[in-house]
Amino acid sequence: MPKKIIRSLCLFTEKLASDANDKLTELQKKLEAEGFLIQTKRICTNGKDFAKLELFYPEKDILLSVGNCDLKYVINNNYDFYKASRTSCHVDISTGVNMAHVEMLFRLIEEAPEKMFQFAFVVNNTTSSPYFPSASFEKNGFALGLQPTDLAEGCSSLEEWFANMQNIWEELCDVLKDESDFLGIDSSIAPLFEGNSSLVQFIKEVYGSFDTAVLSDAFIKITSFIKNNNPKPVGLCGLMLPCLEDFLLADEYKQGKFSLERNLFLSLHSGLGIDTYPIGTDESPEKVLNILQLLVGLSNKYNKPLSARFISDGKAKIGEETSFDNQFLKDVIIKAL
Repeated sequence: MPKKIIRSLCLFTEKLASDANDKLTELQKKLEAEGFLIQTKRICTNGKDFAKLELFYPEKDILLSVGNCDLKYVINNNYDFYKASRTSCHVDISTGVNMAHVEMLFRLIEEAPEKMFQFAFVVNNTTSSPYFPSASFEKNGFALGLQPTDLAEGCSSLEEWFANMQNIWEELCDVLKDESDFLGIDSSIAPLFEGNSSLVQFIKEVYGSFDTAVLSDAFIKITSFIKNNNPKPVGLCGLMLPCLEDFLLADEYKQGKFSLERNLFLSLHSGLGIDTYPIGTDESPEKVLNILQLLVGLSNKYNKPLSARFISDGKAKIGEETSFDNQFLKDVIIKAL
């Protein structure tokens, strides 16, 4: 039987709440009793204080987020952000992006590249997604994000996989029916690593190759299903294409088959943007600005949430191999954007 994995059990709280960890632990026990594996517990708050958040929630197994931050706040409090090892945030660029945003990104590359994993630019973002760094507070409650790729184990078609997802969504809604603060399920496809957790592995099993799937309606079918059949949707409910987290997608990148253009093509009709995409320390800031401006334009034109999370190890230039020292990221030779 496929593993029932919850990638993110996320509690949203407007103010710092002393009972937040107790609530997460209670929910974890309830879900584990039904055979669900909880990968991470998370708290997203509306308070903007990098330093205070980790002091208030010292539990090392809880990931934290302050959600949407003003660019000026991130710049002025950058060292507190650097030191907050469990804390994520994002900056909304829906109304426009300029070189100040790019300069902040390159400052991260230079001073704290490990924090790039916990930072993104977002456009027309949706609230209450339990996935970081896109999570943003709207109201108190909790949401779930799965690792649905594992539910494809043993499946030979998209339809079989869809049936497994449908069963799990309905099971979760039944288990949590008495929880008045249950906000819903973000049915986004969130791949990870390799084997059954990799979306690309399953796509290749069904379509023969990633190239073949890209020029088919495979990804449209997936996103249509997760948007229209989720019984309690919340958050993004889209297709994540994390270049370095799905190790087989990283292999496609290595072979030149996951260019930024292909990433944006898939994101435009099915995906959620540029995710854990490698960037060289010597990349052109002007090119990055152009890409972010394009992201804003596409998001506004097609009225869909898109984000950009670039990744650097702070050392590797274009043509050099990365050394992330991060279990969630596969090392690659950097290509120009």
